[in-house]
Amino acid sequence: MRFSRWIASLTLLFAAGASHALDFKTIAPAAAIMYDAPSDKGGKLFVAPRGMPVEVVLSYGEWVKVRDMNGDMAWIELKQLSAKRNVIARNPNVKVRATADEAAAPVMLVDKGVLLELVDNQITSWVKVRHRDGIIGFVKASDIWGI
Repeated sequence: MRFSRWIASLTLLFAAGASHALDFKTIAPAAAIMYDAPSDKGGKLFVAPRGMPVEVVLSYGEWVKVRDMNGDMAWIELKQLSAKRNVIARNPNVKVRATADEAAAPVMLVDKGVLLELVDNQITSWVKVRHRDGIIGFVKASDIWGI
C-alpha cells in the first residue's frame, strides 16, 4: 500500500514538473488564508494580502498549491485567486521608465516589495506596469517577480 502511494506521489511530481510554463495568479478579492494542506481543516500558515502575486505549482480539485516570491509554498482555494496579474519589485529603487529603454527618463522609483499591476502580458526584457497611483511605465523584467 505504501509503495503504491509513493508511486502515485512520484507520478504527480513528474506531471507537475513536465508542464514547464509558469502560471501566475493574484490573491483576490481580499486577503486569503494559506494552508499547509488542500483543505480548510489544514493548518493555517499565514494570511496573504490582497493583490499578492503567486506562482501556481499544482492544482488539486478546488485547491491550488502556490509559491510566493520568497519560495514559500502553501495551499489556497482556487476561488481566492484572480487571473489579474500583479508583480512585485524584487530590488530596492526600481526605476519605472517612460519607455522600454534604459536611457528613458524615470517616471518613478519603487522600493522592494511594492506591488505593480501588469498592464501588458507581452513579456520581454521590459514589462509595462501600473502603480496603484495610476502611473504607467516600464520596468526591467529582472527587477520584478511574478512573470
